[in-house]
Amino acid sequence: MTASGTMDCLPVAHRLADAARPIALRYFRSSRLGTDNKAGEGNGFDPVTLADRAIERAMRDILATERPDDGILGEEYDDVPSRSGVTWVLDPIDGTRAFLCGLPSWGVLIAANDGERPVIGIMDQPFIGERFTGTFLPEARNAVLDSGIGKRDLTVRDTESLSDALMCSTAPDMFKGDEAEAFASLSEQVQLTRFGTDCYAYTLLAMGQIDLVVESSLKPYDIQALMPLVQAAGGIVTDWQGGDCQHGGQVIAAATPALHEAAMSVLNGA
Repeated sequence: MTASGTMDCLPVAHRLADAARPIALRYFRSSRLGTDNKAGEGNGFDPVTLADRAIERAMRDILATERPDDGILGEEYDDVPSRSGVTWVLDPIDGTRAFLCGLPSWGVLIAANDGERPVIGIMDQPFIGERFTGTFLPEARNAVLDSGIGKRDLTVRDTESLSDALMCSTAPDMFKGDEAEAFASLSEQVQLTRFGTDCYAYTLLAMGQIDLVVESSLKPYDIQALMPLVQAAGGIVTDWQGGDCQHGGQVIAAATPALHEAAMSVLNGA
């Protein structure tokens, strides 16, 4: 798949987000969520709602019509193998726990992966009315926020010191064993740590509001849409060792190379 061919996916990505918006708003802060626990009894709580399933079905229907040769990797339904080289990575509601609680830190995540990496990513927040779009291709590298009343380009901050850094993460219990100790050590060195931000943390990084996002136990559909956004805004997204994080697991996103190196050093016990 050529870069120009991948750019053809951008209008489709926006149509997927447009289709998801009214469905999400129909269920958000309503009593008709129809929540199930995917983890099963006695295995914790991994919620899925009617909104998650309805949004992913709607997006898959559009792709089946407009991009029938593309693959799909989604949270709620079976994978579809790619015949074109492009795979769509979909998280209909990232932050379902926040969605259940009525908190607006959730978002609809849509990525187009060219077979090597995610190159187009959208994080849409229907309730707030914000859409974040990142394209990370040789001929198109930009990160944009469309708030419904105008668009603006996004750029990360220039923070280089941990002592000046603002850090976000979804929840402390996503870190297990040595990870928890490493994160606690990093948290002691940054200026401020906030939890409960879900996918919205990465958009805050791209906007220049915060400097670090550190997480673990992620799935591919939790991170792929957010990678082009952060990268196109000038930031860095890797695993804790500085490698590719598109398959999930441990993730660190940082505003600057110096901050990225400093945070990785702490996380890896150097």
